[in-house]
Amino acid sequence: MEIGFLGSNRCQYPQNLKIFAGFWLEEYRVPEVNNKKIRWVNENPLGPGERTYLPLIFQGITTTVRHLFSKKITLQYPDEPYRSPDPIIYRGLHRLNRDEQGRVKCVACFMCSTICPARCIDIEAAESPWPDREKYPKRFTIDLLRCIFCGMCEEACPVDAIELTSLYSLTGKSREEMVFDKNKLLLVYDWTKDAEPPLEKLFAQAEVPAEGEEETGWRLAEEESFDHVAQEAWEKLGGASEPR
Repeated sequence: MEIGFLGSNRCQYPQNLKIFAGFWLEEYRVPEVNNKKIRWVNENPLGPGERTYLPLIFQGITTTVRHLFSKKITLQYPDEPYRSPDPIIYRGLHRLNRDEQGRVKCVACFMCSTICPARCIDIEAAESPWPDREKYPKRFTIDLLRCIFCGMCEEACPVDAIELTSLYSLTGKSREEMVFDKNKLLLVYDWTKDAEPPLEKLFAQAEVPAEGEEETGWRLAEEESFDHVAQEAWEKLGGASEPR
């Protein structure tokens, strides 16, 4: 005997249909009310006050009043400038550091441009005029429109020549203004070296805690933040200086 089922499924014997129906009933059957293995939860009946929802309304008003007198955390930017809690670890505008003699520290090893995921760093190397290195960057540019400010260039640099500052307000009237060359990057260092010393100097000046004392680390004082000169520095970045 041939029995048709759901149009496309076909069973050759009736017992196959019974087995399939048994599985279907076992999966979709309604739970038994008298089954002791099932724990039934009964909702408590609502009282007269709960029926009016007044307790919930007063609970919401109490939460609103409590936050009304709490400390405000909303920053009215740009009327109130943002102040980074730790400018040293902020990933803002890049800078090229100088050595003790005022020369650019970069040795044109191409580590930063190689590891950059956005491919926004372009370096042209040349023979160094100084005897302590083989190469130096004749041309060093960073396209801030392509940069994702990940900090990988800072991590990859073997001589700590490139670092990210806390300067975050980056605006320009053209695409060319957002491409920073070596002179602009060195100018950023000149403006931020006092408020944000290079990391190697901070680590060298860090005090080693005595035995039994907790390590407090170092933090810049609030009055030493770079925020108070950020806008003025950005306006002066438009002027190019002589190659150094």
